[in-house]
Amino acid sequence: MLLKAVLVGCGAMSRGWLSALADNPLLKGQVEVVGLVDIDAATAAARAAEFGLSGAIVGTDLDAVLSQTSPDLLFDVAVPSARPHVVATGLSHGCHVLTEKPMAASLEAAQAMIAQAAAAGRIHAVVQNRRFIGGVRRIRRLIESGALGELASLNCDFFIGAHFGGFREDMDNVLLLDMAIHTLDAARFMAGKAPRAVYCLETNPPDSWYRHGAAANAIFEFDDNVVFNYRGSWAAEGAHTSWESAWRIVGSKGTLIWDGEESFTARVVAGESGFFRDLVDIEVPPPADADQTHGHASVIAEFLSAIETGRQPETVGSDNIKSLAMVFAAIESARKGQRVTIAN
Repeated sequence: MLLKAVLVGCGAMSRGWLSALADNPLLKGQVEVVGLVDIDAATAAARAAEFGLSGAIVGTDLDAVLSQTSPDLLFDVAVPSARPHVVATGLSHGCHVLTEKPMAASLEAAQAMIAQAAAAGRIHAVVQNRRFIGGVRRIRRLIESGALGELASLNCDFFIGAHFGGFREDMDNVLLLDMAIHTLDAARFMAGKAPRAVYCLETNPPDSWYRHGAAANAIFEFDDNVVFNYRGSWAAEGAHTSWESAWRIVGSKGTLIWDGEESFTARVVAGESGFFRDLVDIEVPPPADADQTHGHASVIAEFLSAIETGRQPETVGSDNIKSLAMVFAAIESARKGQRVTIAN
């Protein structure tokens, strides 16, 4: 099934989308990009030339390009402030919409998108590509197996000095809203638990090149007394973690440590006596489905499969809003200096 798509927002992020469509075997022959839209026509034209999209309509007016091309899909790679208009316009043209994170700049805007998609009878889903990597899927599978026992806590460190330039450096709550959404969504997915409350301290480190909120420490309460501890900074030079964070998952029987890349260590208690109990290494199982470990390409493939089968994709807006609610509760907690309950 070949579907026609328009992509809006032809900045740096669009390269990842178009590369996945062009190069990943999961997506070969499934999508034809028939239009590219950007506020700068030259940027859209350059991206079309880069990917050999000579037949695509290029323009600055999303509504006009959608009218000209009548696509099945809209890929929303626009800046977050443009998202409500972009999503509403795509749905009004009968498109299924796959949008970059964050889903919205407020829970009210996200709820409006969910309602608009339902009214249009179309799917609106969000790119949470970092839950579609091998490490995250492996941890989810290990937790589900019960090998670590009853889950007690998830703990992660994210420390990177990222010099993006552009809109991020002028955002409010830049770490929580633009990056931590990935990590929070991954934690919710791995735990398989609903978040209930959070206490968060947000700061901007000395000499930060971000205007606001480049670092945060947050304690999330999940169902069944599971705790998720998040420590992060986007202005931390000298010893970067992986982009996927460094993780410690603690259960009643043992602990898993993941460096966010290829290193896994998992040990459980094997003895019944001694000040420190004897431990034994256990295997971290492979992902249940290798097709779900290709990041961005897997998100798009999941989206296309959902359209074809009539089901809801894993990152559908009505589910992803739960991860967004974690972000906004953390922001509210940081502003108020107190524990905040998370809407579900």
